[in-house]
Amino acid sequence: MNSLAKNAHEDLLALAAARPRWSRRDFMAGAAVSGVTGFALAAQPVCAQPLVYTEPRGLTAGMVELPTDNVVIPAYYAMPANMRLPATTSSLPVMVVVQEIFGVHEHIKDVCRRFAQQGYLAIAPELFHRQGDASKLKDNKEIFEQIVSKVTDWQVMRDIDAAVRWATRNGGSRYKLGITGFCWGGRIAWLYPAHNDYVKASVAWYGRLTGEKTLLTPLHPIDVVDNIRVPVLGLYGAADAGIPVKDVELMRAELHKRPLSEPSTLHLYPDTPHAFFADYRASYREKQAIDAWDRCLAWFKRSGVHA
Repeated sequence: MNSLAKNAHEDLLALAAARPRWSRRDFMAGAAVSGVTGFALAAQPVCAQPLVYTEPRGLTAGMVELPTDNVVIPAYYAMPANMRLPATTSSLPVMVVVQEIFGVHEHIKDVCRRFAQQGYLAIAPELFHRQGDASKLKDNKEIFEQIVSKVTDWQVMRDIDAAVRWATRNGGSRYKLGITGFCWGGRIAWLYPAHNDYVKASVAWYGRLTGEKTLLTPLHPIDVVDNIRVPVLGLYGAADAGIPVKDVELMRAELHKRPLSEPSTLHLYPDTPHAFFADYRASYREKQAIDAWDRCLAWFKRSGVHA
């Protein structure tokens, strides 16, 4: 086992035993789903024009560089324009937005701007930067084989740590930290609160809950329930071909065994597919997306991320 794999294995296994350290519309028709990964794989174009566009009016937004583990990765951020960089005070609530398998494309950037319009400093780190550019690959299968299958959870946790450090040095408060993620990032939105003790709440959008344990992904959300001590809202579709309802019910049951003062909740939308929030994909469901977004914002307010 090389040193990176060994570190990845040991670092993620530590989540099960201890409290943390610092702590993309023409797409999914006829999609096939990989039982191993839980991600939708289809030989379709991976990107289309989003239906929703949030104007950056009143915002400061753009790309920044994040030093992390002897490399520099890019990230997209958005925040209210009345804050200047570098900020002399740290008061804004911070929202980490975790990408799908397609990287930090226009939809993810738009989500950052939506949060910024609500008063957040939102940041989406390019978590696949070391492995490649998903936008240059022709379909989901290539993205998974050439990029996703090479990304370690250990790397992801540390890169998100770097995003949080940048945010808290540029106008954000580490004491008002939230995280949200979609699909591939939805799984990360379950794992990261078990890694960083400063996270106050999380919203996980149709993220995988169970799966095969490997050196790259040694633990899954179902395995870190004991270490999730902040409220997590899971948003799932009952017609998701990659995440069966039985997995949602299993996670719900495990969470109920460990009640918190503000317990986690999994909301299941009937007859709703995977990626129902992704307004650039055929899976988009406007009614459910609007309802889920309202639930997301309310969840973070109720949990103290955004007063």
